[in-house]
Amino acid sequence: MDKNIFEQLGIRDLNGKIYDNLSPARLVEEALSRKEGILTDTGALAVTTGKYTGRSPKDKFIVDTEDVHDKIAWGNVNVAMPESDYLALRDRIFRYLQSKDLYVFRGFAGADKKYTRKFMVINELASQNLFIHQLLIRPTEEELADYGMPDFTIIAVPGFKCDPQRDHTRSEAAIIVNFKEKFVLIAGSQYSGEIKKSVFSVMNYLMPVEENVLPMHCSANMDPETEETAVFFGLSGTGKTTLSADPSRKLIGDDEHGWSDDGVFNFEGGCYAKCINLDPKGEPEIYNAIKFGSECENVVVDEETRVPDYFDGSITENTRVGYPIDYIDNAQIPGKGGIPKVIIFLTADAFGVLPPISRLDENAAMYHFVTGFTSKLAGTERGIQEPQPTFSTLFGEPFMPLDPSVYASMLGERVEKYNTKVYLVNTGWTGGPYGVGNRMKLAYTRAMVTAALNGSLEDVEYKHDDVFNVDIPQSCPQVPENIMNPRDTWEDGAEYDAAARKLAAMFEENFAKKYPDMPEAIRNAGPHTMK
Repeated sequence: MDKNIFEQLGIRDLNGKIYDNLSPARLVEEALSRKEGILTDTGALAVTTGKYTGRSPKDKFIVDTEDVHDKIAWGNVNVAMPESDYLALRDRIFRYLQSKDLYVFRGFAGADKKYTRKFMVINELASQNLFIHQLLIRPTEEELADYGMPDFTIIAVPGFKCDPQRDHTRSEAAIIVNFKEKFVLIAGSQYSGEIKKSVFSVMNYLMPVEENVLPMHCSANMDPETEETAVFFGLSGTGKTTLSADPSRKLIGDDEHGWSDDGVFNFEGGCYAKCINLDPKGEPEIYNAIKFGSECENVVVDEETRVPDYFDGSITENTRVGYPIDYIDNAQIPGKGGIPKVIIFLTADAFGVLPPISRLDENAAMYHFVTGFTSKLAGTERGIQEPQPTFSTLFGEPFMPLDPSVYASMLGERVEKYNTKVYLVNTGWTGGPYGVGNRMKLAYTRAMVTAALNGSLEDVEYKHDDVFNVDIPQSCPQVPENIMNPRDTWEDGAEYDAAARKLAAMFEENFAKKYPDMPEAIRNAGPHTMK
């Protein structure tokens, strides 16, 4: 590649080798020679990421520059970093790069060419470069020859440890986005999800501001014949990847999408799936994608046989695998679909009181979109050891730089315009809370989602739940009727009622605190305690 690109970015005096857009095979060889990982019995590269085995959202910053000062929703999620602190840290990282061999990937985000952005990722680790090579959209030889300057540059240097006193960071790790300089700096953490989610955060700013495109933390798939499209919102671990990898439908993408006037398009060219308890019978698409060119993070591998143990969470429950989307047999390439016919909100309810599936009207859809209730699952963030109830605005609050009302109004306009059906699906617990009840069976959840997509739920009997203010279908093909109403699955109905009221009160408290100016119709569409 032309070293003038580095010069124009302000990165000078590089003394190491620069490896530009190496093939996955070359990157695997480099990673093995540098002892960054080992091969599994299926040929996937397995690495461990050290101290950081999940995202570290409290170490994330946005540089407070004049061009974004009045646009960013500053607060506990979008934490401001003074430009002077950023520049000092950036220069230290640039000096760190001077002695390193560097792996560069120049690729794209956005499968719809109308909205594509060019991302250049610079890594000190070959294994991390392999990861982002497989996760972003890979350029053709012609596209690479005409690539030019990137729209955004990401530098990932896990070997650079921040000094909190000197660098004014929270810890040795930092993830810093600068929209003015079009840079992301990722220091101190080897968890590759930080790179992926930094791309997402940037797109979540650019798409609404520059393109009138709604960015969504969702997976998406489509009917191969009718091309009817569905999107699945949910936080990490709620089932976005698993449920969208349906062998009967075409997979558009598993995590990050935009909704334009033309339809849905994937931001990425790969998937990043959880591996914990991965079963070839329950999730064959993901299981079979773990092969040469894929990268496993923190999966325990037998030293002799090199067979992974996907049921071993001793390193972390947040075991992961990254692979290109074309490793899924039914992938839709390029990753574009139509206007969504159905929206599924996924939640993992650790209280065990939400229905396995319920229908939402337009106001309830807006309520649950801005509320984003789920349980953070073990390992997805540092310090999370068991499910914790949380409300994450838009099912992706850590990645949304703008005010939530911007994204919410865009979704509401689209749901109304296209008469999109919306369902809330609980992939969490039933028969009792976490530790007492059981996790909802994947086969049942798949059957309910299928029924929502093919219209089978439109003509069945519904029962209104007065506490959660939703309509519950009383039957669903291939699902036992006795699990449709969660109260019926508890041994003690009074205990269920108390737990349901407790969660409803949490909804009310969260909504009153975060959205005091939300229209009354939306407020009234949410759960409420029964006096």
